[in-house]
Amino acid sequence: MKELEKTYNPAEIENRLYEKWLKGKYFHAQVNKSKKPFTIVMPPPNITGQLHMGHALDNTMQDILIRYKRMQGFEALWQPGTDHAAIATEVKVIDKLKKEGIDKADLGREGFLDQCWKWRDEYGARIVKQLHKLGSSADWDRERFTMDEGCSDAVLEVFVKLYEKGYIYKGSRIINWCPVCQTSISDAEVEHVEQEGFFWHINYPVAGEQGRFVEIATTRPETMLGDTAVAVNPEDDRYQDLSGKMLKLPLTDREIPVISDSYVDKEFGTGCVKITPAHDPNDFEVGKRHGLDEPVILNDDATINVPGPYYGMDRYQARKAIVADLEAQGLLVKVVPHSHNVGTHDRCKTTVEPMVKQQWFVKMEEMAKPAVEAFKTGKLQFVPESFGKTYLHWLEGIRDWCISRQLWWGHRIPAYYCQDCGHVTIAKEAPRLCPECGQSHLKQDEDTLDTWFSSALWPFSTLGWPSKTEELEYFYPTDVLVTGYDIIFFWVIRMVFSGLEQTGRLPFHTVLIHGLVRDSQGRKMSKSLGNGIDPLEVIEKYGADALRMTLMTGNAPGNDMRFYWERVENSRNFANKVWNASRFILMNIEKASGGSAATLDSLTMADKWILSRANSLSREVTENLDKYELGIALQKVYDFIWEEFCDWYIEMVKPRLYNEADATKEAAIWTLKTVLLQALKLLHPFMPFLTEEIFCNLQEEEETIMVSQWPQYREEWSFEAEEQATETIKEAVRAIRNVRTSMNVQPSRKAAVYVVSEDEELLSVFERSRSFFASLGYASEVFLQKDKEGIGEDFVPAVLPKAVIYMPFADLVDIEKEILRLKSEEKRLTGELARSQAMLGNEAFISKAPEAKIQEEKAKLEAYTRMMEQVKTRLAQLRQ
Repeated sequence: MKELEKTYNPAEIENRLYEKWLKGKYFHAQVNKSKKPFTIVMPPPNITGQLHMGHALDNTMQDILIRYKRMQGFEALWQPGTDHAAIATEVKVIDKLKKEGIDKADLGREGFLDQCWKWRDEYGARIVKQLHKLGSSADWDRERFTMDEGCSDAVLEVFVKLYEKGYIYKGSRIINWCPVCQTSISDAEVEHVEQEGFFWHINYPVAGEQGRFVEIATTRPETMLGDTAVAVNPEDDRYQDLSGKMLKLPLTDREIPVISDSYVDKEFGTGCVKITPAHDPNDFEVGKRHGLDEPVILNDDATINVPGPYYGMDRYQARKAIVADLEAQGLLVKVVPHSHNVGTHDRCKTTVEPMVKQQWFVKMEEMAKPAVEAFKTGKLQFVPESFGKTYLHWLEGIRDWCISRQLWWGHRIPAYYCQDCGHVTIAKEAPRLCPECGQSHLKQDEDTLDTWFSSALWPFSTLGWPSKTEELEYFYPTDVLVTGYDIIFFWVIRMVFSGLEQTGRLPFHTVLIHGLVRDSQGRKMSKSLGNGIDPLEVIEKYGADALRMTLMTGNAPGNDMRFYWERVENSRNFANKVWNASRFILMNIEKASGGSAATLDSLTMADKWILSRANSLSREVTENLDKYELGIALQKVYDFIWEEFCDWYIEMVKPRLYNEADATKEAAIWTLKTVLLQALKLLHPFMPFLTEEIFCNLQEEEETIMVSQWPQYREEWSFEAEEQATETIKEAVRAIRNVRTSMNVQPSRKAAVYVVSEDEELLSVFERSRSFFASLGYASEVFLQKDKEGIGEDFVPAVLPKAVIYMPFADLVDIEKEILRLKSEEKRLTGELARSQAMLGNEAFISKAPEAKIQEEKAKLEAYTRMMEQVKTRLAQLRQ
C-alpha cells in the first residue's frame, strides 16, 4: 500500500491524473449492447472561446452526471466538440488581419476562409485544453466540430430536406441587422441594453382639416421617413372619426392613412402609433394585416437612402436634422426624457436595426407543434419545471426563423442560381448544369447559414446522422441537456424541433437549467465591469476540485449563484481535511496486521453507526443525483465526511487504534477503510482528482475510482439501533462540551463524569461506549449509576432527555487559580468603571463630544457593569 504525501498539493496530482485517465481511455464510450447507454452532448464552446465561470459551472455539472452514471455501470458518453461561431470568428479574424494591414475584401472569399481555418487550427483547441484543466471527462476521442465533414453533411441534408418539404423559403421579412458587421443576426446575438433617450412628440397634420393634428411619440424620429400609416385602437373613442382619413407625413410629400388595429395600447403614450413596417417587428405584422407598403429607408451601413435633404446621412445625423426641421415647422410638440432597452449586437456593441430584407427563412408553425406537444405530454421535462413555461411561451409565439447570414465563414447556403434562366437549384452538391435550361453558368448563394442551424443538429449530427451509424442507434436519443437559462429559446428549442423533424425522436428527455455565476456583489461578470474571475486562475491557486466544489456548493437548478473567494478557501480546506484524514487511516492500516473484519458481528456500536450512516448516505445521494439536486447531494457528502466521519468517528476509534491490546482494533481499521472508500466514491463526481489519488493509494484491487462501482444501499449495513445509541452518546458529549465551554475549561483538563439515569438500556449504551465516550467527553473516569449517590451540591450538571451528567466542580476548575484570575479581572473592571463614570460625569465632555462618542461610552459603562456583576457572583460561588 502506497503512502500519501504529507501535504495535499493539487498542482502536483491533477495534470498527472488527467494524463493517466486519457491514456487509460477511461472517458471513451463504445457501443456495448450488454450495458445501458447514458449520453450527454456538450454545448459546443466557440473556437474563439476562453474558459469563463459559465463554462466552468456548465461543464462541472455535466461531468458530475457523467462520472456518476459511469460508476453506476452505464456506458456513459459525454460527447464533446466546438462550434465554428460564424460572427465571433469572422470578427476575430478580421481584427487580426487589420493589425497585419490586410483587408478582408482584398483576400477574397477563399483567401479569407483559409485565414479562418488557420485561426481554428491555432486557437480552436484552446478551450478544450482548458476544459481538461477542469477535469472534464468527455470522450475526447470523439471530439467534433460544427464544420467538420460529417456535421457539414448533416447541415446540407437538413437544408435540402426542409426546402423540398416547403419549410425553407427565401423572402422579405423583418430581421435584426448589424450596420457595422453588415449581416443579419439572430435574437441570441442581440443584447438589450438600457439607454437614456427621448420620446419625441410630433404632430402629423390631418389632410383637408386645417389646424387639426394627430400627435404621435417616437424614440426614433428618423424612421418616420418610412411610415406608411398611423394606427389607433378601434375602441378608442378619441379617434373614432379619424379612422380611414389621411395624414400628411411631415417633411415629405406623402400622405398616409389612419388605420384601426387592436395592437395599439390606448393607455400608452398618445394612443396613436406611427407604423413603419420595414423597421419595426410589430409594425411589420400590422403592415401585413393591412396590406401596407414596406419602404426600407436605410442602406446596409445605416445611412439614409430616401432621396431628399437627408440622403446619405448617418441615422443619428439624420435624427438631429429631422428633429431640427420639425421644430422649425412647428410640428415638434415636446421632447420627453425616456430610458428604454435598446437592442445592440453583442459582438460589436452597435445598435441593431430591425429591417426588412431578402433573406432565407424556415417556416416554424408546423415544426413547433410537435415540440409543444412533447412538453405538454411530459415527454420533455425541465429542471426546474418553471422553465417549461418559458419554453412553451416562446414556441407558441414563434416567428419564422431567419437562417441566412451575410458572412463568409460558415456553412454556405446550397442554393445555385442559373445566370441564364434564373432557375434556383437546391442541392447538397453543386450541379454541373442547370436542370431547367441545361446551361453551366451557375453561381452559388453568397450567404452562409446561421450558426444555430448547425448546432440545432448537434445531438444527432455528432453521432453520424444522416448515416445510420451504430453510435446513432445506440447513444441517441441522448439523456440530459445541461445549459444556462439564457439560451432556452435559441438553442434548446431548435434542437428539440430539429430532432423531432429529422429523427422522429426527442434529442433528450430532460433539460437541466442552471443560472449565472455572479460576482460577490451579485453583478453579472463582464469585461466592462472588470469583475470577471478567471477559472484557470482559481485552479492554479487552489486546484480544480476546490473550484468545482465551490461552484456546486449551495447550487440549485435555475438559480444564479455568487462567487466568493472565501468559499474557494473553504473548499480547499475541505480537501485538506479529507487528505489528512486519509493519511491518518493509511498510517494505521500500515501498522495493522490484516485490517479486515471477519463478520459484521465483530463491529462495535460506533463501527456499526458510521457504516449505517454511510449506507444511508449512499441511498440519499443517489436519490438526489437522480433528481438533479447536485448541490444538495454534495452538501450531504460534505457534512458526512467532515462532521460524522472525521470529527466524530475517527475521534471515537483513536483509543482503540492506540491500544495494541484492544481486540476490536482490526474491526476499527476495517471500518475506517470501508467507510472512507464509500465516501470517496460518493465524492468522486464532485472532486475527481482528490478522490482518485486517495483511492488508488488506499487499495490495490482497482486501478481507478472512475469505473469503480457506485455505492448501493445494503440492507445488512443498516443498524438503526446502533445509530440511535451513538446519537445519544454524541448528544451527551455535546452537553459536556457546552458546560466546559461556558466555564472556560481547557480540553486538557480532565474531569470525572457521572451519568445518572434510571433507564438501564441507556446506561448499557454508555457502558458499550465507555472508552470513546471518556475520550470525547474529556473524562478522567466515567461512572454509570441509577441514582445521585456520591454526587455533591458542588457538582455541575448537564441535562439530557433521559439522563443527567454530573461533573465535580473542583475537577473542572482550579479554585485558587480561578479566584486569583477573577480578582485580577475585578480590579481591571473597577478601573474601567471609574474611568467611564468620570467621563460621563464630566460636563465638558458631555457638551463637546459628538453624540456618537457619548453613546459609545454609555454602552461601555453598561457592559462593564454587567461584567462586574458576573465576576462578583462567580467569586461568591467559589468562596463558598
